[in-house]
Amino acid sequence: MGPLAGVRVVELGVWIAGPAAGGILADWGADVVKIEPPGVGDPARLFARMLGADLPFNPPFEMDNRSKRSIGLDLTRPEGRALGLELIDRADVFLTNVRPKGLARLGLDPASLLERNPRLVYGEITGYGREGPDADKAAYDIAGFWARSGIAHMLTQPGVHPPFQRGGMGDHGTGLAAAGAISAALFQRERSGKGQLVSTSLLRQGVYTLSFDLATALRFGVGLAVGNRKAMGNPCINVYADRDGRWFWIVGLEGERHWPPLARSVGRPEWLTDPRFATPAERAKHAAALIAELDAIFATKPLAEWKPIFDATEDFWWSPVQNLEEVMADPQVRAAGGFVEVPDGDATTLLPHTPADFHGTPASPRWMAPRLGQHSDEVLRELGKDESERKALFEKGVVIG
Repeated sequence: MGPLAGVRVVELGVWIAGPAAGGILADWGADVVKIEPPGVGDPARLFARMLGADLPFNPPFEMDNRSKRSIGLDLTRPEGRALGLELIDRADVFLTNVRPKGLARLGLDPASLLERNPRLVYGEITGYGREGPDADKAAYDIAGFWARSGIAHMLTQPGVHPPFQRGGMGDHGTGLAAAGAISAALFQRERSGKGQLVSTSLLRQGVYTLSFDLATALRFGVGLAVGNRKAMGNPCINVYADRDGRWFWIVGLEGERHWPPLARSVGRPEWLTDPRFATPAERAKHAAALIAELDAIFATKPLAEWKPIFDATEDFWWSPVQNLEEVMADPQVRAAGGFVEVPDGDATTLLPHTPADFHGTPASPRWMAPRLGQHSDEVLRELGKDESERKALFEKGVVIG
C-alpha cells in the first residue's frame, strides 16, 4: 500500500497544484478524501471540455486524482461546514490550494484548524506566498511559476515572444514540493506529537527551479545570458540538427573531458591540435565558427546514422529531442517507471507515474479518479451517520453523490 498507508488526508484542492500534491500522497498509499463543491466539483473536471475531445475521459484530471475518494459537500452551508470539520478532525493532513481569504471565511484557515486538531499537518499551496503585497493575489502556474519567477524570460530569445509552458509544469513541481513537506511534517509529528502548517507557493517553486541563474546573479551581481545556440561558449553542450532537421542535444558539460570525443565522433581529430579550438577559452572565442562547422557536418547524415557513432564513442553524452510519441514508445522511459497501469474496472489504464519509488514499501495507484461525490455515502458512514441522517443530508443538497 505504500509508505503512507494509514495516513488520512482531506483535500480541498482545485485545478492542479493542490490535487497534484494529493495525488502524489495517494500514490504513496495515503487515504485521500477529496472535498468537492456541488455543481461542477473541482473545476479541473472541466478539462475534458477544454480539450475539445468528444470522449468520456479527462486525462489531466485522471492523472492528479486517481486513488482518491470524492465527497460532494457544500461547505458554504452550516451543516456542510460542520461535516467538513468532522472530516478534518479525524485526519492527519489537511491539504488545500484554495485562496487564504476564502478558507478564512469558512473557518478552514490554519490557526482555526490547528487549534481544533493540534496533531494536524496543514499543507498550504498559494500563488505568491503567505506574506507580502500579493499574498492574496490569484495565480495559475503560468503567472506565479512561469512568468513572474523569471523562467519564461530566461528561455526567451531576443526579438521572439516568450515560450508557452506546457500544462501544469509549475503545478506539478509545486505539488511535489508540498507532498515532500507534508511527509517531513508527518515524520516530525512522530517525534514531537505536534502537527504544523507547511506551505509553499507557485512563485517559490519557480524561484527554486531557476536557482542556478538566480544564485549566480545574487552572488555576482549580474545574471547569465539567455542561451543562444549559435554562439554557445562551450559548443560541446548545445543542440544540433541532423540532415532531416531532427534535433538532438550534445551534453559535454566538462569541456576538457568531452571535447576530444566530440571531435572524434564527427571525424575531425585534427581539431584537437587546431589552435582555434585547443583550449576552452579558444573554443569559446571561436564558438560561432565551430558551431557553424558542426552544423554543416551534422546535416550530412540522419540521426539514425549518427546514433551508433555517438553511442560507440567513449565519453560522448547526448540525447535526442523526442516528441510525445517517441517518449511513449521509449523502452527506457518504461524501464525507469515513467508510466503506470492504473486499475480501471476490469482492466487498467496507462498514465504517467509520480516520480519516486519505494523499494521497501512499494506503492502504486489503486483506482482511477472518482466521479464527483462517488464516495459521499461511504464517507458519511465512516463519520457515524445513520441512514436517516445520510438521507436528510442528500435531500437537502448539503451532500451530493
